[in-house]
Amino acid sequence: MKYTFRQFGGLVALAALLAAGCSTRQSAPVIDRSPGAAAPAPAAKPAAALGADFYTVKRGDTLFGIALDHGHDYREMAAWNNITNPGVIQVGQVLRVTPPPGAPGAAESGVVVRPITPSGGAASLPPGTVTEPRGDKRPYSDEALAQAQGKPSAAKPAEKPAEKPAEAKPAVVSDDVAWGWPAAGKLIGQFSESGANKGIDIAAKVGDPVIAAGPGKVVYSGQGLRGYGRLVIIKHNNTYLSAYAHNSTLLVKEGQAVTKGQKIAEAGNTDSEVPKLHFEIRRQGKPIDPIKMLPER
Repeated sequence: MKYTFRQFGGLVALAALLAAGCSTRQSAPVIDRSPGAAAPAPAAKPAAALGADFYTVKRGDTLFGIALDHGHDYREMAAWNNITNPGVIQVGQVLRVTPPPGAPGAAESGVVVRPITPSGGAASLPPGTVTEPRGDKRPYSDEALAQAQGKPSAAKPAEKPAEKPAEAKPAVVSDDVAWGWPAAGKLIGQFSESGANKGIDIAAKVGDPVIAAGPGKVVYSGQGLRGYGRLVIIKHNNTYLSAYAHNSTLLVKEGQAVTKGQKIAEAGNTDSEVPKLHFEIRRQGKPIDPIKMLPER
């Protein structure tokens, strides 16, 4: 069939439009549904979805501050999260802020009764064999199997279990602290329920002694927490921490045990406009009013 020049040009234009339409058509996604195909990896859950055991790092956070806010030693928290450099964490990073389950030191339970072949190797277990406690690797016998299942053996008649003596009740452990004042100066700043002041401020001169308000262990001694200057944090027990900020000199090291009344620092004005001691008491990481805990003076 013969086409005029004008008709031929129209056919060329029509072919071009059809080609453009085909090029913009999106093909359906291909999903492998064959047996054994790997399922797509689920999206990572945010810390909020994981519960109170986790925290998402925000801009300005430090591991030292997060640990203080949750009542922990920052070195413990670094270990829980496999952090080798406590000074480096990333915005958006999800951190565990409670001890992980199955902490090191948990004992394994189980008995393993293993039949032994004449050549000395392990044979397949007979039906009904249990795997409890794993530390026991005795050659298989009817007696060993009966003992593992808690049954009396044929070789030895069952004995009447002896009556257990009454167990002594464990002593009540109190996390209370006999608090003392950390400095001798005048009170110049009160605790704020709104969080504007997470502790109290005590007037001081540079070099005045700062003393431990209670016995415990130093879990932080340094200048890595913005707004606190040179800071000492003492962990008194599983409930209470105390913090001593704006010091000029620190006299204790991390991991050091201290006694109530021991000099731990000298007052100063690091990260403060005037010399003073900023003092906090934290219960389970949450700031509380120190005045309610300290004795009258």
